[in-house]
Amino acid sequence: MAKKSIAKNYFYNLTYQILTLILPLITTPYVSRVLGAEGIGIYSYTYSILSYFLLFGQLGIALYGKREIAYVGENKEKRNKVFWELILFRLITLTIAIAVYCVFFINSDPYGIYYKIWLIELIATAFDISWFFQGLEEFKKTVTRNIAVRLVSVTLIFILVKNPNDLQKYLYIYAIADLLGNLSLWLYLPKYFKGIKVKNINVFKHAYAIILLFIPQITDQIYNMLDKTMIGAMLENKTEVGYYEQGQKVIRILLTIVSSLGIVMIPRMASTFASGDKSKINYYMKRSFSFVFFLAFPITFGIISVSDQFVPIFFGNGYEKVSILIKIISPILILMGIANVVGNQYLLPSRKQKEYTIAVSCGLVANFTLNIILIKLWNSIGASIATVISQLIVDILQIYYVRKEINIREMLKTGINYLFASIIMFIVCFIVKLFINVGILSIILQIVFGGLTYIGILLFLKDENLYVVISKLKDKFIRI
Repeated sequence: MAKKSIAKNYFYNLTYQILTLILPLITTPYVSRVLGAEGIGIYSYTYSILSYFLLFGQLGIALYGKREIAYVGENKEKRNKVFWELILFRLITLTIAIAVYCVFFINSDPYGIYYKIWLIELIATAFDISWFFQGLEEFKKTVTRNIAVRLVSVTLIFILVKNPNDLQKYLYIYAIADLLGNLSLWLYLPKYFKGIKVKNINVFKHAYAIILLFIPQITDQIYNMLDKTMIGAMLENKTEVGYYEQGQKVIRILLTIVSSLGIVMIPRMASTFASGDKSKINYYMKRSFSFVFFLAFPITFGIISVSDQFVPIFFGNGYEKVSILIKIISPILILMGIANVVGNQYLLPSRKQKEYTIAVSCGLVANFTLNIILIKLWNSIGASIATVISQLIVDILQIYYVRKEINIREMLKTGINYLFASIIMFIVCFIVKLFINVGILSIILQIVFGGLTYIGILLFLKDENLYVVISKLKDKFIRI
């Protein structure tokens, strides 16, 4: 298999990741106004409950499968054997998850009807094979087959969701879109399985390795779902969950841009580890750190600057608190960018699941403990503070585990220029706000002047990442 272009796969994967968020991104201004903070809170709280069953049902198979497909490479018999073993193993875990979910939540009050709709989302997980194509570095396929489904779902939301009573319709559209998107990828499989017989299937062969990855896979739950579950359980007012959901939604969309390179790099790093090329591993790591900082620093400082003007325009009236939450949570863009490089691109491909698991578990314990204390004191603001602190703990531990194998100081130094340029950019944005501090004009001017400042400084410093991006854009423009 010819090595796919990392840059090309990055842009394909970035498109795919944005696509998975494009439904809430495009519909958020509309849905926020139609359903209100309480409706958004109910959606977020019930989905946070569902997420634990999704987590158990998947049991880390997506990340593990991506890595194993990359390891077997061109050996088609082994590749297809791994595929069916993981599919069958996930079918077993999902069956258990669905059974437990139905027993405890389908008929529960007062949100039983919503839990019934979310059952479709749980079933949809059984058909998710995006990890197979990502392991093959075939990121284009996971993009193109989902576009039509996503566009249809966006259209249906604007047509069918008209008032707070349409929350059920919103959930149906969300879940069915994921189901159809996952099913569409199966149309590609015959090309990879034609003429190949799979023998000696051992469903539980991978169980131990998968279970080792199970705890690390609760990372998303720590930072996206655990907080919402605890806010919803500890506070009667579900609007606080709604505020937190909207703040996290903005950060998750931005995080997609920062972390997409990591998803592309996992199979590449896995194959590099398999070949034992240490110099190339260090090269990829340094480039990954540099690129994460190139994106994370300006995005973090930028969203802090524009949040006061962005929130009322994007979400509507009644969501003013979301601006505060965004400012508090925004450093997680940098922290999770670092964790993505150290954890997902190094520890997991090098099969250091134990170290990865310990770091994430400590973050989970810290997050849970801090939530109990801080949510009581400051509601959703407390949960936001807990999120940032717990992620910092994860980063510190992961860096500690790789300190003897990677020159972390050298890696972190790649971010100095980006930090400097971002601070100057932030000052420029602040000056713009002194003159124009309301409306979309303020946001546009901050983006324009701030962006030009950031790019100008990097041009002066002859930054390599910026020149790579400019080169890629030139190529695209010439082709057009």
